[in-house]
This record gives sequence, C-alpha cells and structure tokens, in this order.
Amino acid sequence: MTTILHNLQQVQERIAHACVHATRDRHSVALLAVSKTFGPEAVREAALAGQRAFGENYIQEAVEKITLLRADPALAALAPLQWHCIGPIQSNKTRLVAEHFDWVHTIDRPKTAQRLSEQRPAHLPPLQVCIQVNVDGGAAKSGVTPSEALALAQTVATLPRLQLRGLMAIPEPAPDFAAQYAVCMRAKAIFDHIKAAEGVDGALWDTLSLGMTADLEAAIAAGSTLVRVGSGVFGHRHYPAA
Repeated sequence: MTTILHNLQQVQERIAHACVHATRDRHSVALLAVSKTFGPEAVREAALAGQRAFGENYIQEAVEKITLLRADPALAALAPLQWHCIGPIQSNKTRLVAEHFDWVHTIDRPKTAQRLSEQRPAHLPPLQVCIQVNVDGGAAKSGVTPSEALALAQTVATLPRLQLRGLMAIPEPAPDFAAQYAVCMRAKAIFDHIKAAEGVDGALWDTLSLGMTADLEAAIAAGSTLVRVGSGVFGHRHYPAA
C-alpha cells in the first residue's frame, strides 16, 4: 500500500469517527486534500486512490499542476479533479484563478470578488466561492472581521459569474479540543447568521470550510462541511528556501 493511499484511508477514518461522535451523517463532511508544495506526481497518486478535490495556495504552482494533470491519460477516464484556491489572491493573479480553478475560499475584499467575476470565462460554470473570515483576530491571518462578514457576503452574492457557497476560516492553533471547538463554534455562529440573512441564498449557502490536520475533529463537531488536510495526506511539507 502506498503512503498516500494509506494516509487517505487514515484521514477518512478520522473523519468518519468524528462524524459518529458528533452524531452527523458521514456524507455531510468532505475532504479537501491540500497539495501545495507537492508535485503533480503526489496529486496523481492521490487521485488514482480516489481523492477528487485538491486545495492549492500558490497560484502559479497550482496552474502548472492543473494544466499537466488535465492532460494526464491515466486520469482522463476518471471523474474530473476539482481545484480549490485556498491561498491569498493578489490582484495580478485573479485572472489565473478565474480561468483555472473551480472554487475559491479566500475572498476577503469586494475588489477581489469583482475581478474574479469579470474574468471568469463564459464557457465555464460560475466560480464557487467562500468568503474568508478572520474568526479570532489572528494578526497573521487574512479575512474580514466577523462584523464585516455579512456585508461582504451580500456584495459577493450579487456578482454574476460567482456562486456564493459559504465561509472559510483558519483559526489560530489552540492547545486542546475544548479550545479548538470553542473557536470553531464562533465560525459556525457567523455561518448561521449569514445563512439566515437577506441577500444570501440560504439554500446554496452550504459550505463551512473549517478544520485542518490538527483540529478536524473539533471542526466537525462544530459543523464543518469541508476539512482541509495537507500533511495528514501527503506527509511533511518542505517549503522552498526564500
């Protein structure tokens, strides 16, 4: 058994156990395999093992992988891979994101949303998007403040080539399950508040992108529908030297 296949099975078991403990349907939580800094061969291995959704932080690196893997004959007979942008988006990279990705989790400014909408090719379906909320005020984290989240969601909902789907958050690391759960519940409260608000289609507001390798159990207990796992699937990440 390959390491990635084994890791995927282990992560899926963690998700299943967390759903049992939270009294949730196992199918209510999806896995996003975060493949940033890992080469196309690692993504290919995960895809052949059944993983379909992949998250990328670095736009140029991601576009190269997406282009290469879309032409891979071994993957051609399988269901298409789904690519999620989960990193910050500079203004000069919005066109690449609009042209190559299926999802964006990191909208934290109306200007970014507007550019993505304008640059989304007409032959592609609307870009599925989440707003990013800095739920606990982490100084190094992107995202709007909780008080600004509803207004941003209402603005994004009006844009024609985007489909607003939900909220993403990256809480600061917490020391134990109780602390992780508490901050995740703050994100869930914001999610529920926006879902019930005017100007947002509550039926399509269905994605709470919350939880990573270290805290996925707490995130699922709090209501996450999409956990983002990188090292738990691909192993230790090596960042290039500056």
